[in-house]
Amino acid sequence: MKRWLPLLLVPVVAGGLLAVSRRGEDSFTVAEKKTIASLALTALPKLQPDPSNRYGDDPAAAALGATLFFDVRMSGKGNVSCSTCHKLERQFQDDLPRGHGVADTDRRTMPLAGVAYNSWFFWDGHRDSLWSQAITPMEDAREHGGDRAFYAHFMQREFGERYDRIFGPLPDLSSVPEHAGPLGTPAEQAAWRGMTPEQQDGVNRVLANIGKAIEAFERSIMPEQTRFDRFASAIAAGTAPGKDAAFSELEIEGLKLFIGSANCSTCHNGPRFTDGQFHNTGIPPVASLPPDHGRAEGVKLVEADRFNCLGRYSDARAGDCGELRFMAKSGKGLERAFKTPSLRGVAGRPPYMHAGQIATLEDAVAHYANAPAEPKDGSELHAITLTDRGRMALVAFLKTLGG
Repeated sequence: MKRWLPLLLVPVVAGGLLAVSRRGEDSFTVAEKKTIASLALTALPKLQPDPSNRYGDDPAAAALGATLFFDVRMSGKGNVSCSTCHKLERQFQDDLPRGHGVADTDRRTMPLAGVAYNSWFFWDGHRDSLWSQAITPMEDAREHGGDRAFYAHFMQREFGERYDRIFGPLPDLSSVPEHAGPLGTPAEQAAWRGMTPEQQDGVNRVLANIGKAIEAFERSIMPEQTRFDRFASAIAAGTAPGKDAAFSELEIEGLKLFIGSANCSTCHNGPRFTDGQFHNTGIPPVASLPPDHGRAEGVKLVEADRFNCLGRYSDARAGDCGELRFMAKSGKGLERAFKTPSLRGVAGRPPYMHAGQIATLEDAVAHYANAPAEPKDGSELHAITLTDRGRMALVAFLKTLGG
C-alpha cells in the first residue's frame, strides 16, 4: 500500500518558506504540541522484560555480557569483538558505509541506543530478539568468523565459573571438537554432523546463553537526552525553553515540517523516532553487491531460525511470541523493504541507509523530497515540494536530535 506524502505548498516568503512569526512554544498548535511531546524521551515507556530471555535483567549476566561485548577473543582470529563495529564513542556504530569485521559486510552497522525496544533486528528483521541477534555475527565468516564449538570451549576455558553461577553448569565438552558448527567451513560442518544430538544441543545452549548475556548488557544502552528533548519538555509544560533548549527560527520551521507536511513522523515517530517497521523508500541498490531483498528475505530467515522466540532455546511461551506468529510473510510491500532507523543522533553518523548509499544528511533529505522511482519493486514515497530553505530547516532540526 502506498504511503502518500502530501504536496507541501510553500509560499516564497522570507527565503522560500512561510516565515514563523513567533518563536518557542507559541509557534505550535495544540495538536503539534501533543505530537512534539510524544517524541520526547520523557515519553519513552519503561523497558519491559524480554520473555525469551530470563536473564535479560540479571546484573551478573549483564556484567558478563559487557565483558564479552568488548573481548576481541570472541572471534575466529582473535581480533574482532562486538565493539569493533559497535564503537562506544561513535553511538555504538562505526561510520563506515558497510560494517567491517574480518571482512566487509553488505550492510551498514546500526547504532544500539534503545535497541532493546525493537521487535525485529537487523535491517531486514531476520532475528526477533536481541540475544539471537547478538550471536548471529559470531558465526558469520565476514564478521567474527568463529564457529559454535569454539565459543562453547572459549566460555568454559575463560569464563567457566561466571557462566556456571549465572546459567548453571556447562555441558560436558570433553568430546566436542574444538571447531565445529553448522555454518562454518566444510571441515567444521562435517565435525558438527559427527556430533551427537545431545552434544549439539549443549553447544547450542551455550551459544544462546552467550547471546542472552550480551542482551542483558545491551539493554542498558539507552538514548541520551538532547536539546530537542529539553525543548519538547518545555513545550509540553507550556514554559519558555531555557538557554540550553532554545531553538532557532530555522530549527522550529524544520520541526514543524517534520511533524507536518513533510510527513517524516509517519515512520519516524515515538521517542526513538522510528516505527520499528519495514519500508521500501526507493533506496538504490549497490551495484557491486548481490541483490538485497530486505524484509522479503528476512521473514524467511527469522521463521527458520532455531533461536527464534518459538525455538527450543527461548524462555518464552508460545503466547509471548505474537510478533513472530502473526508477522506478514508475503506481499509486494516486503520486497526491498528495510527497517526504519532511529533518527536520534542521526547527524553524527553519516553515511546513511542500509548500505551507506547516501553520503550526507542533506542528500538524505533530498532523496525523500524527490522520491526517485525504485528501479524494480516500487517505492512507498511520493515527491513533495520543498524549497531550499525548507530542506535546510529539516536538516537543522535533525541536528537537534544529537548530543
